[in-house]
Amino acid sequence: MKALNALFKFKGGVHPDYNKDLCRDQEIKTMPLPSVLKVSMSQHLGAPATPLVKKGDEVLRGQLIGDSSGFISASVHAPTSGKVVAVEPAATATGASCTAVSIEPDGEDKWIDGLKGIDNWENANKKDLVEAIANAGIVGMGGAGFPTNVKLSPPPEKKITTLIINGAECEPYLTADHRLMLEQAQKVWDGCRIIMKILEAEKIIVAIEDNKPEAIQAMEKVMEGTDLNASIAILATEYPQGAEKQQIFSTIGKEVPSGGLPMDVGAVVENVGTVTAIYDAIVKGLPLTERVTTVTGGVIAEPGNVVNRIGTSFQDLIDFCGGFKSKAAKVIAGGPMMGFAQANTATTTTKTTSGILCLGPEKACSYESMPCISCGRCVSACPMKLVPSELSQYLEAEDYEGAEEINVMDCIECGCCAFECPAKRPLVQHMRQGKAHVMIKRRAAQAKK
Repeated sequence: MKALNALFKFKGGVHPDYNKDLCRDQEIKTMPLPSVLKVSMSQHLGAPATPLVKKGDEVLRGQLIGDSSGFISASVHAPTSGKVVAVEPAATATGASCTAVSIEPDGEDKWIDGLKGIDNWENANKKDLVEAIANAGIVGMGGAGFPTNVKLSPPPEKKITTLIINGAECEPYLTADHRLMLEQAQKVWDGCRIIMKILEAEKIIVAIEDNKPEAIQAMEKVMEGTDLNASIAILATEYPQGAEKQQIFSTIGKEVPSGGLPMDVGAVVENVGTVTAIYDAIVKGLPLTERVTTVTGGVIAEPGNVVNRIGTSFQDLIDFCGGFKSKAAKVIAGGPMMGFAQANTATTTTKTTSGILCLGPEKACSYESMPCISCGRCVSACPMKLVPSELSQYLEAEDYEGAEEINVMDCIECGCCAFECPAKRPLVQHMRQGKAHVMIKRRAAQAKK
């Protein structure tokens, strides 16, 4: 097993300033429990979980407090022991409102009884492994939040030949996955082996951008001597190299069809953080109650990578990292390309909070959008081979049917088009709005059947 340069180059892409030096050498630290944890029932793609507790209830860490409410949904567990002080609507990082369970920690951090890993998982039934992952509430932790048990249960006719582990972490500023590969490489690799057991894939590729040589070396060391068909793909540092469809093309040269899924080309992609959560669920029996989040930006006094309980407020995390050393002009959940700007720092972390980015005025200037000048830069940058300028004009005119016809639903909202646009057009916002309207129309049509 050895690391090899990727052979394929996806179309488009951009090269933003990566600014990973703020945190790339900062070892993962564990944050103490805050005074309150506000746990959203919507921290995954699909239907929100249904709350199972009420105000006044006592809970233990790992206790199920939100039950999955559909096929595309995920369970939610108490991140610590304590008392439920509220069950009420709260804003999510995207600005939407959803029920959240607020827990006041009792300081004991006591786990619920009965949590147990699967002994000798190498010989376990793969159905039992998937069920354990579902019970642990694991979702894609790279940002999308797709329920992992669903992703690992492709229909029989969709044979998975390649498992790809996404260690690219192409979003600027973020370094949580980089530190996981450096500090917990063996856990990452053991989690990979569990997924290979479930999928019965023919080969596994760990994909890492070439700006992370230390992570490449760490993974090479733990993968050495494996009897699996395994390799490390060294990817060129280019955004959005970590996007699922682009990574599939970069590593195996296959293009996911329009409207299709990775399984359509025999691939499954899992994020490094998700893989470590799978290890904890299978080997230790632990549900997903914490994650590593990068807290960074020029106005943070002590940027770092922090293990925090799900439901921790952004302000508590910022305070743990020394607070603001100067005035913050913008706080973003995630990274600068695909993240969501926050109205305040009362927002709380979820299973998908990979980063909290705090920018000063010099990095977050205001601007006015201008009419399209037909320069074509957005077309050259789009990794999905779309024409963002044309889509934007359809969407400004509220012609959602026209936008659907020219494949607005293929947009991955990576932000490459807006990054390149000299007219400062709000292209990503247009795409999100258009996709939302198309989905409303499709659901209405489905409901009539």
